[in-house]
Formats: sequence, structure tokens, C-alpha cells
Amino acid sequence: MRVLIVGGGVAGLAAARGLTAAGHDVQVYEAAPELRTEGGSVTIWPGAIGVLREFEVDMDGAGRRLETMENLSPGGRLRGKIDLSVAEREFGGLYAVHIARRELVGRLADGVRVDYGRRIAGVDPERAEITFADGTSVRGDVLIGADGRNSVVREALGGRPTRLNGWVTWQAFTTLPTEYTDDGRSMMVSDGRSLASLAPLGNGRMLWWFDLRAKPGGDFWAEAPGFMERMRKRFGRLPEPFPTLLEQAESMDFYPHHRHRVPSTWGKGPTTLIGDAAHTMSPAMAMGSGQALEDAWVLSRMADDLRGYERARAKNVRKVARMANLELPSRQGRLGGLASDARATRSFASLLRSASGYLQEEGTNRNRPAATAAVIR
Repeated sequence: MRVLIVGGGVAGLAAARGLTAAGHDVQVYEAAPELRTEGGSVTIWPGAIGVLREFEVDMDGAGRRLETMENLSPGGRLRGKIDLSVAEREFGGLYAVHIARRELVGRLADGVRVDYGRRIAGVDPERAEITFADGTSVRGDVLIGADGRNSVVREALGGRPTRLNGWVTWQAFTTLPTEYTDDGRSMMVSDGRSLASLAPLGNGRMLWWFDLRAKPGGDFWAEAPGFMERMRKRFGRLPEPFPTLLEQAESMDFYPHHRHRVPSTWGKGPTTLIGDAAHTMSPAMAMGSGQALEDAWVLSRMADDLRGYERARAKNVRKVARMANLELPSRQGRLGGLASDARATRSFASLLRSASGYLQEEGTNRNRPAATAAVIR
């Protein structure tokens, strides 16, 4: 089949790789003049690593493998930690990695046909047809909207727009040497009203960020004169390295959180959606990119049954989006230290499995006799 994909981000590039490997003729159209590398970083959990392996994405040396996640009190006391090596063993060597979005899309784009600078003027979902701003058009057998939370393909399908959920992220990269910069630990501090967190990216780089409630026009909604001083006043008493990072930073990037109701089906005729175009969610649980990769994995196997693909994904991703939109890491406060490390580790591994159709299927296959599993694969 001839497959047209609108959007050259994580979702679109991953779908292109999976569908090409499945034998389809795939072309990606991206409005930006070149590979889109803006944005911060993403965490790729074990299920998504499995998808990347199936799509033959070279992840050798990519980002920084995460080994533990630490939870500290605002005063610096270690409340607990999650041992990610337990999940890695449980999931057959599939690990978690924190990676700059720029690096991930660069690796996904390798070998993918992308036509850059193609702005979309109109979409006909019933005909799988795209009309470009220059007046030209193209038709395919299947059309996939991978064009993010402001998707023009979703709009053409009559889908609902995303909504703000009342939370925002302020984030920045740093090369400042700290005990976390080149380590395999991520760290977070929650006071029940906000979250401060950081995670290594490898090669001497780290991302650090704050999640908090903010209203449009409020003190923490967008950068304004004196903004960094307000950030230092709000978060400057947290454990190191946050005070030092805030003191040295000149600016931070602003990202409001959006949410989107996930319907049972989100396409029509030969047209469907993947990634944020289908199910925008808060970044609070670091699930967005992983769910986009899972979309691509299922779609690459069900391109001839788009409504079936949507139903299969909606059941799982609806739960994930609902959980992410609760902003639980920021809200947990003292509750984050109530469970033992062993129990928290087991619970997190269970959460990762429940959020991943890939892990659920792989776990079932590993428990079957080898001959049967080979047939299923």
C-alpha cells in the first residue's frame, strides 16, 4: 500500500520505519524545512525500547541508561528509590533510557523518506488526500496524521482540540558537573504542589525541570522581566544541585501541559492518527513518546485494519493518558516515601507492563513453549 504520513516527529518517523519494514511504500511530509530537533528530552521505557529494536533503530550509545530513580524530600532526605534494573531483568534485558529529543528523532530519521518544507493547506480524510500550500496534492491508500497536538489531520477528521490542564513545565539543559550529570540516577523532589526533577542525558549533559500549577497571565505562565528571580525564590531552597543550577541559568524553556480525550476510534475511512495527534497527554509520567512508538508498532501490523488498530490502542492509551493527566509526581509530596523501596520497585515495573502492549505480548510469548512463540512472532 502507498502510505502518506503527515508529520516528521517521533510518531511519524517511527510509523514510517515500521510500515516500510512491513513492505509498504511510505512517504513522510513535514512542514519544517529540515529535521525538527526542538524540545527537551524524553524517557524511553522498556516497552518502547523493544519497539525501537524491532524497527532496527540504532540505539547504541544513545542517551543515558537509567538505573535508579530517587525521591527526595524538599529538605534533601532520601525518601526512597526505584531500582530499574529489576524491571530490566523482568523484561528480558529491555531497559530505560533518557535521551535528548534531538538525538532520538535523528536516529529514527535514518533511512526514512521525508519531504521537508511541505505545508498542508487541506486534507480529505475520505480520499487519503493531502493538498499542499503550493497548490499541489497527493493521494495514498492510507493517510496517517502524526502532526502533533495541533493536528490538521485531526481537525479534518472532526476531532476535538486539546485543552490546557493547568500545569506547566519549565526546563533547561546543563553541562554543569554534578553528582547526577554522568550517573545513571534520576532524581525528583515533590512538596505536593510542584515537582523539581533532573535526569542525565549522557556525554556530560543533563536536563532539569520544574512542574507546577500556573494560570495564563500568572507569575509562572511565561517568561517576563525578573522571571528567573521568581524561579530562584520559588525553588532556590531545594536540595542541590537545584540552587546552583538556578543561580547559573539565564533562562528556561516553557511548556504548558495539554490533555485530550481519547475516543475509542479516532479515524475515518483510510485515514487515522498516531501519537499526540490522537492522544495528547501531560508529560508528568514521561509516557508520550513511548505511547507514540507503541502506536507505530501496532499500526505497522494492522495497516489494513485502521479501526482495529485504533480500538486496540485506545484501550491501553486511555488509561495511560488518564494517569499522566493526574500529575501524580507533583502531587505526591510526603506520600512518595511511604512504600518500601522493594515495593515501589515492584509497583513501578507493574505500571510499565500495564502501560505497554508490547511488554504484555512479549511476556505472554516468553511464557509459551518456544515452538508456539516462534509461530506467533
